[in-house]
Amino acid sequence: MSNQRQHRISLKDLATELGVSIATVSRALRNSPEIGKEMQQRVKDLAKKLNYRPNPFAQSLRKDAPRIIGVVVPNLVTHYYAAVLDGIEDEARRAGYSVISANSHERFEDELQAIDNFINLHVEGIVACLAQTTTDYTHFEDLARMGIPLVFFGRTCLTERFSSVTANGDEAAQLATQHLIDKGSRRIAFLGGPNHLDMVRRRKHGYLEALRENHLTIDRDLVVCGKIDYEVAMKATQELLQRDNRPDAILAFNDIITFAAFTAIKNSGLRIPEDVALIGFTDDVHAAYVTPRMSAIEDQSHQIGVTACQLLLKSINGDTRVYHEIVPQQLVIRDTSSKLL
Repeated sequence: MSNQRQHRISLKDLATELGVSIATVSRALRNSPEIGKEMQQRVKDLAKKLNYRPNPFAQSLRKDAPRIIGVVVPNLVTHYYAAVLDGIEDEARRAGYSVISANSHERFEDELQAIDNFINLHVEGIVACLAQTTTDYTHFEDLARMGIPLVFFGRTCLTERFSSVTANGDEAAQLATQHLIDKGSRRIAFLGGPNHLDMVRRRKHGYLEALRENHLTIDRDLVVCGKIDYEVAMKATQELLQRDNRPDAILAFNDIITFAAFTAIKNSGLRIPEDVALIGFTDDVHAAYVTPRMSAIEDQSHQIGVTACQLLLKSINGDTRVYHEIVPQQLVIRDTSSKLL
């Protein structure tokens, strides 16, 4: 495959291939009675073969067509994704672009539809974070073949082909786990998401490294990686806490799982942090306003959005290099992890 970006097929391309005028192609695609059935079919067959997509913006706004960036996030109602989107919008606005966002609801099918919708809208580029159920990346490979710039953030794939912006989740998880150990915890559980997600693997790796460095036994029963869902995480935490040899601390993968664990510990009649300490990957907006206040590994989520948009704009402007930027996280110690030794 050529490394050169392929331009999207236009009416002019179809017309040139068929040896007819652009007007003829346009009328044929609109089933105009001025064009014979045979020509209409020839035009439609070629359009299908070359994957031609009509541009609604170009059709309705021949002049001053808007410059659009598409963004796909797994869960728009969480603060993390809303803050990333805010960063993307701020940077896009400075560059004269508008942003259209789509929520995949953590479902592969919705992600697939969002990407297809963006292609049909002729966006100039896409920023995406994988849905937790996505294991087939064909739709992203199609974007590369069509020459549509794409940048991932948070959860990534096809790293040899697409630029990405991630956090230093492995280092942050190791630092957080070390803090729990320093405060007296010895049976530390990790509540994660699906193991195929690179973000989950990085954070779990940091957690395990801290246990190894402190010569603590790695109990696989304390490593629970499942669906990113509040009720699922609640149940998983409850099952951990009902064991005879329950964990005395929990490191939670993201905000949904963190607050599910927080609620489950409280509902079990256990004290935080005296009975079970807790640190979560979450944001300061919620972590500082619960009781006890949450120790948290916080993303610079707005900066992640800004950086992702900057990389996308580079690609739109012809930069073919693949970048992998890391925006560091910050461990903020509050009340949920500070046991009295």
